[in-house]
Amino acid sequence: MEQFFIQNADVIIKLVLAMILGMVIGIERYIAHRTAGMRTYALLSMGSALFVIISEAVTSTYISSSLGLNPLHIAAAMITGIGFLGAGVMLWKESTLVGLTTATSFWTSAGIGMAVGFGFYSLAIISTVLILFVFLALWFLEHKIIGRLFKRDDSSNQQQK
Repeated sequence: MEQFFIQNADVIIKLVLAMILGMVIGIERYIAHRTAGMRTYALLSMGSALFVIISEAVTSTYISSSLGLNPLHIAAAMITGIGFLGAGVMLWKESTLVGLTTATSFWTSAGIGMAVGFGFYSLAIISTVLILFVFLALWFLEHKIIGRLFKRDDSSNQQQK
């Protein structure tokens, strides 16, 4: 059993790192009371890493054949598939589109998993930090600006009465 972990250390590290980075994003989404949370993002990032690892393994196994295998083809198909998944979380509610941020964060989390799968660990970690910046810092900024706009609207409406 120990031999298994030693032989597959690189793959295990990639999958665990992708899962952890996805979980970090999912924790923020859970705290923000969004439908997709820690498990969804962990699986999304880890699944993306898994598909990249598979595509690299298949390519290296069949590199000498004339099949013309390219791991980027699988990555491109994943991007399309995640876009379809993201479209499923968007819906119109009282003439307002909801779920767009969740859809884009799915897509970006898949990119993080793909980066880990290809071994671009720094890129994946930096991207995770930037996603958290968007979710936390920009959310705060948005609500501060929107809060001021609503206060102005309320005070101007009261003056008109």
